Amino acid sequence: VQLQASGGGLVQPGGSLRLSCAASGFAFSSYAMGWFRQAPGKEREFVATINRSGASTYYADSVKDRFTISRDNAKNTVYLQMNSLKPEDTAVYYCAASSGIISVTITSYDYWGQGTLVTVSS
Repeated sequence: VQLQASGGGLVQPGGSLRLSCAASGFAFSSYAMGWFRQAPGKEREFVATINRSGASTYYADSVKDRFTISRDNAKNTVYLQMNSLKPEDTAVYYCAASSGIISVTITSYDYWGQGTLVTVSS
């Protein structure tokens, strides 16, 4: 099982980034997917989640209306489009896979990627 996150980097406040997470080694279309983040010195927190078909999504209040989660089951990939980025969005972003329904809880997720760093700074 592998979840390979990519697309992080340095961006100015107000800018955009698109994260990707390529999955392999499990039945991707049978898993809900989520994005979490962990800022320096803080606990890992929920960002967004999407169900197996992509028809249902849910976001943390802090990113609602700025971030969009999507998936392409043909490519075994989940995305996180991040717009209007703020310095407080700076964190390592992790993708994760859950065999259950969509969830905001870390313990609901079975597989985790290695993370990609997003830095929002001028």
